[in-house]
Order: sequence, then C-alpha cells, then structure tokens
Amino acid sequence: QVQLVESGGGLVQAGGSLRLSCAASGFTYNWYSVAWFRQAPGKEREFVGTINWNGGAIHYTDSVEGRFAISRDHAKNTVYLQMNSLKPEDTAVYYCAARISYEVGFTVDEYSYWGQGTQVTVSS
Repeated sequence: QVQLVESGGGLVQAGGSLRLSCAASGFTYNWYSVAWFRQAPGKEREFVGTINWNGGAIHYTDSVEGRFAISRDHAKNTVYLQMNSLKPEDTAVYYCAARISYEVGFTVDEYSYWGQGTQVTVSS
C-alpha cells in the first residue's frame, strides 16, 4: 500500500527557510513522479512544483521559481522541497502527491496518492 508522509513544516519569519520532506513507501518501482501542492485557508489547492521519476524534469509555479527547489533521494525514497526567502503568502498546508508515471503532472486530478499535509506558516 502506497503511503506518503510529509514532515518539516512549522512557523518561520519572512525571509527564512524551511525544508519539507515527503517519505514514500509501498511503490514497487521508482518510476513515479512527485509534486508539491499547497492550500491556504479559503483557497483551492494549488500546484507548487514537481519532479519526475529520475529528477531529469523539474517544474515550478511562477510564484516560487527561484526561491523553492525540489530534489529526490531514491535511496531514501524521499522527495524534498527546499523553501527559501519565504513570504507570508507562502503560508498554507503543503501536500506531496505521487503518480505512477515517467512524466510529471501539474493538476490535482493527475495524482493518485497524497500525503496528509504539513502546515507552513510565515510571519511578517
């Protein structure tokens, strides 16, 4: 059974950094793509970034480009989201999601597996 577990969220001041982790288990093979989404109160879940199965394709939404970085460690079955220069508008619950595909996806509907989410709060 596939399971995704996020960790690393917390409270940080504007301009600070956090690193989120998404630990995956239950995949038979490692050719799955992972994405990060976030959802702020009263808003829809939005795409943050994604990485394909071998790290050869990485994409970000415009608002985090240059500030966030996604990476993955196959040996640890973990995907990371390094978040730098955080802003109050980055405050949200962050979710990792996975799809069994060589290719990435950019929408919620393209991902079958989801973690429980981790809260990130950026104070001004």
